[in-house]
Amino acid sequence: MPDKPLFPESQFLDQQQKSKHIRFYEALIPIIVLVALLAYNVFIYGDDATGGPNQFALIFAGVVAALIGFKKKIPYNDMLEAVVDNVKSTGSAIFILLLVGALAGTWLASGIIPTMIFYGLKILNPTFFLAAALIICCIISLATGSSWTTTATIGIALMGIGKALGLPMGMIAGAVLSGAYFGDKMSPLSDTTNLAPAMAGTDVFTHVKYMAYTTIPSIVITLIIFIVLGFQFSGNEIQDTSALVDSIQNTFTVSPLLFIVPAVVIFMIVKKAKPLSALFVGTILAGIFAVIFQPEVLLKISGAENFSLNAAYKGVMNAITNGIFIPSGNEILDKNELFSSGGMSGMLSTIWLILCAMFFGGVMQEIGALQKISHTLLTYAKSTFGLFASTTATCIFFNGTASDQYLAIVVPGKMYQKAFEDKGLAPENLSRTLEDSGTVTSILFPWNTGGAYQSKTLGVATGEYVWFAFFNIISPIMTLIFAYFNIKIRKLVKKDS
Repeated sequence: MPDKPLFPESQFLDQQQKSKHIRFYEALIPIIVLVALLAYNVFIYGDDATGGPNQFALIFAGVVAALIGFKKKIPYNDMLEAVVDNVKSTGSAIFILLLVGALAGTWLASGIIPTMIFYGLKILNPTFFLAAALIICCIISLATGSSWTTTATIGIALMGIGKALGLPMGMIAGAVLSGAYFGDKMSPLSDTTNLAPAMAGTDVFTHVKYMAYTTIPSIVITLIIFIVLGFQFSGNEIQDTSALVDSIQNTFTVSPLLFIVPAVVIFMIVKKAKPLSALFVGTILAGIFAVIFQPEVLLKISGAENFSLNAAYKGVMNAITNGIFIPSGNEILDKNELFSSGGMSGMLSTIWLILCAMFFGGVMQEIGALQKISHTLLTYAKSTFGLFASTTATCIFFNGTASDQYLAIVVPGKMYQKAFEDKGLAPENLSRTLEDSGTVTSILFPWNTGGAYQSKTLGVATGEYVWFAFFNIISPIMTLIFAYFNIKIRKLVKKDS
């Protein structure tokens, strides 16, 4: 992602002038239209709304904003240029998304994810099941950078085991989601972890390092809570896990050597390699390991009868680019499509959503609507804590109304970037707040795309798991505590001319 704000300072000054010509109610009209359309789409389509209806809702709301811009005599070319600048700023995020899909596909085909699940099942015990589920999901989400991939792989297996233990489904889902979103926040491979600093105007590694101050205490508190809850179920016994373990071992070659690939990716991240580089290397290495360890799996993916160079190449490329499903013969694993991946093609709807969000955000920015709303809200945020609280509330509001975590990061990021600068606060304060309150709270609303997806994937209603998604609830509270007591609030350092 770019190491500079999405909009240069000169554009902000120009748009602040434009915001003086737009009234508050006019600035709200496109947002009201967007919220109404997104809410109706979720009502009609459910979690399938992300397949196209929500994208068009963003385009439609952007056109409404453009009509208001025409009324205010803002040139068409200026609005179009703002949209183009918005799209340019997300170029890296789009390629990261594509490579995340490729990584998920090759890590499945190579047996890396199945091996993680295999050893995860081996080490679980009744008393510490919830804590172990949290830690396992933390590790996998850190390695993959995707909460959705984590819940769709190990998350489903953990739900089945927890059910056999007799644990409440909502409690199991809370542990899985808490761990999944820890990695979604902290991994440089995550799309939101790249998007948030891009909106705030900082770089991803500064963002991750600064975000650790609030994220580590949040996950530690969450871990303690699940350890305490786990002692309530210490008398239960794990049942029927041997069938799952045997099915994994019969379908894939399970080997500790497969952990070399995620170890290399994590090493590259620690050494501050670019996310695109780490993802690409992780994908290529996993493809090579698939050829070495999983020739029979590649035969299934490629549809070939005999293993050859062409069959291996086709199998790896299918895993990278297309949706794949590897049947295990186990009813639980196959019914929940545990061993399936969308590849790069599976990320296209999310990329489509981001592009449409950039259209909406670009037009809203150019006509001065976001600045007008920001200016109005900031009149109630006189103090530094008030600014953090307003940003947190805005992110949660967009998750609860706009029904998409990307909008909950992009729109508040644009609204408050200048305000944080005016307060003398470093941009990483904003990027951290966007993730602490925007990324993690998306699953708390059943009509949000995140909530709808996770509820369907884990087979638990949002109303059941919301009370146990401790990390997702604690994170925005933690960022407000740090702001109130002025803990790790970095000031903006201005260089001498």
